Amino acid sequence: MSLVLPGEIVVEDVLPTIRAMLARELADNGLTQQAIADHLGVTQAAVSSYLNAKPGRTGPIAGDSRTQATVERIADGLASGTMDGYDALVELLDLIEAFEDRGPICELHEDAMPALQGMSCDLCVRGIDPDLEIERETLANVRRAARLLSTDDRMASVIPNVGTNIGMALPDATTPTDVAAIPGRAHAIRGRVEIPADPEFGASKHVSTLIIAAHAIDPSIRGAINLTTEASLLSAARDRGIDPLEFDADYDDRDQRLRKRFRTRSEVPRIVYHEGAFGIEPISYVLGETAEDATQVAAELVEAANI
Repeated sequence: MSLVLPGEIVVEDVLPTIRAMLARELADNGLTQQAIADHLGVTQAAVSSYLNAKPGRTGPIAGDSRTQATVERIADGLASGTMDGYDALVELLDLIEAFEDRGPICELHEDAMPALQGMSCDLCVRGIDPDLEIERETLANVRRAARLLSTDDRMASVIPNVGTNIGMALPDATTPTDVAAIPGRAHAIRGRVEIPADPEFGASKHVSTLIIAAHAIDPSIRGAINLTTEASLLSAARDRGIDPLEFDADYDDRDQRLRKRFRTRSEVPRIVYHEGAFGIEPISYVLGETAEDATQVAAELVEAANI
């Protein structure tokens, strides 16, 4: 595993880009190359190199509108004398802090250190934080569940046409952004389940709605996976002592309707399903304490149903 510090990204990627942009802006304001060099803390030869290079306006840093706005403010302030080096540094540090909060610096850091990809990392902002550890474990649990789904060929037969998602909520989840899921959903392709990307928070709407509704009634429920509604699957669930709960397929106000159904049942069953409606495919949801737990139960039911 490559080990890259966030500071390295700032030094090697962010500052050279901003210095080059500042050099051009200061030159446009009429400053000499030596005056620009004094402001930037570099040599006159470096400034000459910045000015002779082809201007770049793409990439995570140069292509971000906040970079251009900050560069223009600093250049105008230094050129007019209304801003000194301290003021310029404050502007630059504010920009870098904003970029470290799940911004372009995070994007560059993930490229340099692939182990961070899919973690929604904000280590630079919060440092070592127990909440971050919970987020990482939640993402890891969904990854393990996705691996289980993709390595069991039998599961391809119960993937809906719209695709399958696996989700897991944080312990205090209240909105879809608190639920980790697979961006773009998993699909059955040539008899196998293909996982398109690593899990992210806020990547699902329908599975998240189901999990949050269930979690509000039974806090132990944090995970779910959706499958096609199959009579043999529901029968296999009943054989295991699970009493599936049917609900209306309509999407309108689904969260509150599910909560009402759970309260009426006085429990959150491990399987809820609907038979579809106009333009809505029949879907069943297997719930569990974690995403991995729900996916394991789903795999066992598929095996028992011999689908």
